[in-house]
This record gives sequence, C-alpha cells and structure tokens, in this order.
Amino acid sequence: MTKSEQAMSKFAEGYNCAQSVFNAFCEDLGIEPDKALKIAGGFGGGMGRKGEVCGAVTGALMVLGVRYGRGEKEADTARDIAYGRTRELMDEFARKHGSYLCRTLLNDCDLTTAEGRKFFAENDLSSKVCKPCVQSAVEILETML
Repeated sequence: MTKSEQAMSKFAEGYNCAQSVFNAFCEDLGIEPDKALKIAGGFGGGMGRKGEVCGAVTGALMVLGVRYGRGEKEADTARDIAYGRTRELMDEFARKHGSYLCRTLLNDCDLTTAEGRKFFAENDLSSKVCKPCVQSAVEILETML
C-alpha cells in the first residue's frame, strides 16, 4: 500500500487529517502507529477545529520535524534545515490549494460551532476539500524525503 493509500485509509476510518498524514510515515520514522495517532490527535480541523494551519500540513510538518529537526544530538544547522523544509512544504501546498489555512480552504466554515460542522457535513467538505489536502500533503512529503 502506498503512503497516499495508507493516509486515505486512516482518513476513511475517521481519523483526522493530521493523524492520517503523520501515521502514513510512522513506521519509516520509528514511531508506533498508536503513538503517532495520539501525537497528531489535536491538530485536525486546523488545530482543534480552530481553522488555523490545515491538519494535513501539520501532519506533514511533524514528519519533517522527526526527519530533519534539531534534537539533543543535532547541531544548530538542523533547525535551519527543518525550517527551510517547512517553508518549502507549506509553499508547495499553498500553490496547489491556494492556501495552507484550514478556514480559507473551507471557505470560512467555522468548525467550532454546531452550525459550521453541520455545513461541513451537508456540503461534503471532507471529500471535496480535506481528502485532496491529505493526498497532496503526502505526495509533497514523498518528493521531499
């Protein structure tokens, strides 16, 4: 199964966009699948449904952080590499989708309200917006890793 298929499968199971993307790469990163799902759990809907940075993007950024970020044993230069990769991913995602902000991608649908969640469901925004975002985030990551 491809990374994209893995992410789409998790998303279809009801996991959020961040979880779906991060989980698709967890084995490569040496992270237990359940731990990956928990780590990314609060980032869906643009961080707890706040409409900030798209969860698919934040899931991808977590992958980049694990792969390139500065830990206790890395030099300061690792931070610069991670920041550069972060900007590259975000810029490419925005080129494909017009933005990396969840609220913009969802045309200002407010997921913190019952009305917003109803609008999201009734207009099938999960399939129309979120699924393509999950797929794109994975595809962009694959070209970067």
